[in-house]
Amino acid sequence: MSDTQAVVDRFEIEALRAELTDAVTMRDYDRATSLFTPEAAVRWPHIGRQFVGRDEIRAGIEWGQGLWEFFVQHVHPGVIRLDGDTATGRAYIQEFGRMRDGGSHLNYALYHDRYQRTPYGWKFSERVYEVRYLDSTPLTGSPPPAAARVPDAAHDRPGAGRSTLPPFPQERPE
Repeated sequence: MSDTQAVVDRFEIEALRAELTDAVTMRDYDRATSLFTPEAAVRWPHIGRQFVGRDEIRAGIEWGQGLWEFFVQHVHPGVIRLDGDTATGRAYIQEFGRMRDGGSHLNYALYHDRYQRTPYGWKFSERVYEVRYLDSTPLTGSPPPAAARVPDAAHDRPGAGRSTLPPFPQERPE
């Protein structure tokens, strides 16, 4: 593998991580699911859950997001180890929000990832979530009222739920 290809691969994997964070935070479940290989797995050992295959992953992400009143996730770059058409890596995560049941949540965690190069770009083949710190101290603030929000072109228009970002490479016939 050339040095140039290694740089491109690392860049594309970082973009994949950012795309998933955006899709989950914006609750765009179809876009989130498209970022996984068909046989991928997502494992959340801290709550005894795992999801295998795109249908289960989509259902798992949607179920998890349904628990939140509001949710923000930040992804921070971590190591990427390339090995031809596969790679492994870690992404560092901070999540913040309030659950619909009133519980508060601030955590620092990491994802242990496996990636696969496909004809449609890099995809996740496995994500294993490891919580390193959890703070459930009640939050004193709240989200602003809808009228005070900055309009989000991806969600404040007919057909909401679709991103206005250029599409991430999808699996489709050429």
